Amino acid sequence: MRIAITRLAGKDTDDSSRCATFGHTCYTVSPLRAEIRPDQIASFVAAVEAGLFDGLFFSSALPAKIIAPSLSRWPRVIAIGPQTAKTLLHFGIECEVLPHYYSSALVPYLGDWLRGKRIGIPRADVPNPGLIEGIRGAGGIPEEVRVYELLPTGDALDLSSAEAVLFTSAMSFERAIWQARPGLLIIAIGESTAAAMKRRGTAPQVTGDGSLEGALRALDTFLIGGKGG
Repeated sequence: MRIAITRLAGKDTDDSSRCATFGHTCYTVSPLRAEIRPDQIASFVAAVEAGLFDGLFFSSALPAKIIAPSLSRWPRVIAIGPQTAKTLLHFGIECEVLPHYYSSALVPYLGDWLRGKRIGIPRADVPNPGLIEGIRGAGGIPEEVRVYELLPTGDALDLSSAEAVLFTSAMSFERAIWQARPGLLIIAIGESTAAAMKRRGTAPQVTGDGSLEGALRALDTFLIGGKGG
């Protein structure tokens, strides 16, 4: 199956090889673009270098890519998934990986260790009140630094050759310009994205576990007659 996957332009990394593992082909469509904030990046890096954080949480690969090369020291580091961890490891930063591909898994994962700890979170300019409130509720001190902004490209998604479209985040769906058509399979990468899609009247036929691999496994289950989500 040929799948259009929503990604930031140039940030598709190894999607093609990962899709090929499941017998599919894919290409990138970009409803969003990233606008980097150099001053915020410099401020965050300076805080890490000064030892102001007890832990760092990278919730996607892009902040890892723009922050990691500038770090010479770091505290405990947690990545949301293997692709983010792979980016950090590329720059020599050992990290732990959450057992689930959702930022809501951070607080249960860290448990009592969080109490009194200051956690640095470099991320997009997209609110995540659940994460912040969860850290505070566990006695931690969250420090969000919004190192880039996600802006709509304004371009309609080219789905002309796609048999399926895979939305990789709630925002990529909410800001996308696209047209559903008969026979086009709609996939959500995970439950959070699926929930956002349903709120806006689009129920995905397939829902993954928050990872590309999980979405592809769910797709294959759907295609052989199982329940995709």
